[in-house]
Amino acid sequence: MLNVGALNEGFVLDHIEAGKAMDLYRYLKLDKMDCCVAIIKNARSSKMGRKDIIKVECPIDDLKLDIIGYIDHNITVNIIKDGSIVEKKKLTLPRQLINIIHCKNPRCITSIEQEIDHVFFLADEENEIYRCRYCEEKYRRRIKK
Repeated sequence: MLNVGALNEGFVLDHIEAGKAMDLYRYLKLDKMDCCVAIIKNARSSKMGRKDIIKVECPIDDLKLDIIGYIDHNITVNIIKDGSIVEKKKLTLPRQLINIIHCKNPRCITSIEQEIDHVFFLADEENEIYRCRYCEEKYRRRIKK
């Protein structure tokens, strides 16, 4: 049995689809943060069969919930303070994404003006389709479940 120590302050990302923890690690830029990170891959789960878990010891304010919600809104975010879970956050698809996905339209202003933020809004929640704020280019969420 694997034993990973308890957190004093931080968060635990639970119910990550098995094999997706490293993608989430890169998207959240956890390698650039100066904090302790534990990644558990293929943990047994009665609910999912197998799952990944990420434990991060840092203030919750450092976590970008919109990125996690975009990647997989079924992930549970457990907020830890003083060694105990103080809150569980269920995620939804974010209404707006800024600099998470990039517009591929060569005629879009973001292709010409490099310093402009790439802003997408959720146009169709059921089909998980986002559109560029500037040119309306459609972007379907491609991260597999």
